[in-house]
Amino acid sequence: SPPPPPDAISRAERHKDPGFAFRTPRHGFAGRDGQGCRAGNRALHPCVSAGKAGGLSDQRIHKDLLAAHPTHPSQSMHRGGGACLKLSVSAPGSAGEKGPRKRRPGSTSAAGAAGGDTHSETRQVAVETLHCVETDTSPDALQKAVRFSDDLTLLATGGADGFLRVWEFPSMKKSLEFQAHKGEIEDIALSPDNKVVTVGWYFQCCVWQRDQLVTGLHWNENLPGVPDKAYRYQACRFGRVEDQGGALRLYTVQIPHKRERRPPPCYLTKWDGHSFLPLLTRPCGTEVVSCLAVSDTGTFLGLGSVTGSVAICASFSLQRLYYVREAHGIVVTDLAFLPTSHQGQKLLGDNEVALLSVAVDSRCRLHQIPCRRSFPVWLLLLLCAGLVVASILLLQLAFPGFL
Repeated sequence: SPPPPPDAISRAERHKDPGFAFRTPRHGFAGRDGQGCRAGNRALHPCVSAGKAGGLSDQRIHKDLLAAHPTHPSQSMHRGGGACLKLSVSAPGSAGEKGPRKRRPGSTSAAGAAGGDTHSETRQVAVETLHCVETDTSPDALQKAVRFSDDLTLLATGGADGFLRVWEFPSMKKSLEFQAHKGEIEDIALSPDNKVVTVGWYFQCCVWQRDQLVTGLHWNENLPGVPDKAYRYQACRFGRVEDQGGALRLYTVQIPHKRERRPPPCYLTKWDGHSFLPLLTRPCGTEVVSCLAVSDTGTFLGLGSVTGSVAICASFSLQRLYYVREAHGIVVTDLAFLPTSHQGQKLLGDNEVALLSVAVDSRCRLHQIPCRRSFPVWLLLLLCAGLVVASILLLQLAFPGFL
């Protein structure tokens, strides 16, 4: 039988940082208290997800939809309320921009009349509430996970009461509600065919087709030395396979359920996204993982830890490619890869991948992996041919009449 639910004090300790966290898809991020960032269409922070409502308008204004929940009860519109928001980011100098004007240093009033004034370079962010729905009905109401579907027609939420709720978007009409776990729902992932993966607090990770259980995941079935109750699931994310159109992968993180004097390793597992069979499991360090991200191409995985460290792994082998110890001074709450859009490629520059990380220290840091130097295939073939010719000539000199 599962252990009793954690008391209110322990739950409050895990969510003691107040403030909304907002995430904007494909264009960057905006947030309060460093709690959220987004550069794609999958949610990264436990209580925020984002979907693209509109693209660039005259290359100046970004409009995005966000689903959020206040991380402090005093900020809720009602108990267990979740909000669907519209975020508009106006670029500096956009038409109709309102706000203070900054005068160039040393300019006089006459110079200002002659055009010496200039608009502020600060971007204007406007947030509008579109919908507000009740997403958690427990006494200690807390929405912990929210996720948009890839086509932005569905929105899934989960929280302290263990119920998975699916909402039609943008009407926010509830289309599905059932109890997925007896305890809290820690994370949610939606597949392109609208299967839902939920992570429960007590050792469970389940795959659902609407309200029907498809399967429960067992990451350690090929690791007989790992007890079932020694680890619990922390995060789950779907990712596509580059150059394989129909292939899909699910990635999960398992962390130790109890703290020990000598910390055991955390594990990262790759699953087949259709059969949900484990393909590969590797340890990913002894620092407890707090969040997981997958790049748009599915090539890279990002890991953040409770000690503030950040790592980037290759999704093919799950091997670590990049690591910064204690990049933040405290828990990393969110990660986001730069998108593969044209604007994202411009920001990426000469780097192969770039990852944004935010933490409770209200800091955002950029992590980059430079492009690996590649050796042209034609030059490699030319060298091989030269080696073959040189070998034949040497044999002919050493053994006359060899040819």
